[in-house]
Amino acid sequence: MLSPYVRSAWYVAGWSHELEAGKPFPASILDEPIVIYRAASGRLVALEDRCVHRLAPLSLGRCEGDRLRCMYHGLLYDPDGTVAGIPGQELVPRNARVRRYAVSDRHGWIWVWMGDPDCADEALIPPAVGLADPDYILGHGQLDYQAEARLINDNLLDFSHLTYVHANSFGAGPQFAESLPRLEPLERGVRYSRWMVDTHGQSSRKSDVLVDSYMTYDFLVPGVLLMWSGNYARGTAKRLAFAAPRLEDASRGVTFTSQAVTPTGPRASRYFFSWGPRKGHGDEALRDSLMQLAGVAFGEDKVMIEAQQKVVDRTPNPRIMPTAHDKGVTLFNRLVERLAKQDFTPAPTEKTACR
Repeated sequence: MLSPYVRSAWYVAGWSHELEAGKPFPASILDEPIVIYRAASGRLVALEDRCVHRLAPLSLGRCEGDRLRCMYHGLLYDPDGTVAGIPGQELVPRNARVRRYAVSDRHGWIWVWMGDPDCADEALIPPAVGLADPDYILGHGQLDYQAEARLINDNLLDFSHLTYVHANSFGAGPQFAESLPRLEPLERGVRYSRWMVDTHGQSSRKSDVLVDSYMTYDFLVPGVLLMWSGNYARGTAKRLAFAAPRLEDASRGVTFTSQAVTPTGPRASRYFFSWGPRKGHGDEALRDSLMQLAGVAFGEDKVMIEAQQKVVDRTPNPRIMPTAHDKGVTLFNRLVERLAKQDFTPAPTEKTACR
């Protein structure tokens, strides 16, 4: 069966600040155990977290310069995954190696490319806003789900659920369910945008006077949401013929959220998120208030999606009935299906063909 996830993509393994120098960091992506460490030279290394000797986790090992030593029986690994030494014997078998992964530290996250490491393209890392970005005041968090990542992706691609799941937290009105957003396909994702006219806004965009409120996000492979929103003077949407405004022209209420969904194992996922105001549109107090709100709202999603997973598991040959709001879900899932198929299409020659 074709995998529901793309391998030739960058997945978030963790926060950059979680990776301590000289200390192995364990992660799980697509049910594959991975150990990540920063070598003495500063090089970032990601290897299969499974010693070739007796399958002990290398994440319990010790960094020695640029190398990693298994602390069960002492096998020493080079950054490319080959065994450099075995205590008590001079001969190291040719095939003594673990898998190497391409890894990158960008936008406050550690990213791992799950496909052929020689084909990893850092230009494909989604342009998230990192915690250290000087233009924003961001908080962050994460949640572990007992549910497939694709169910979380579906949730993030269909905001009609805001009207119902988040009626009490975000205070979302009926417009999210009763009207359709603008959706457009991207090369590696889907772009969502929506104007709400003559409104007092919601959550971070609350306004004492009527405004036109705009929100937009890109949802990118493998499951990364990058969203900004803001308030504009009343009449802006009509003046722009409901086209996208410039972020810099927003009068107030500009916030940015980066979210990433990483499948960690069978029916298990980790959901990373950051959120906060643009400088000049809020302060640390607003950031803290948004993070408190996010804790409630994202918890509401978690309850619903984990319950949904249980129903899916109990349903023989589960099928869904799409609605008008499923356009974004359909566009994205078709893209994932196409890219996943490319992952498993044999190359025309023995040499790997990077796509």
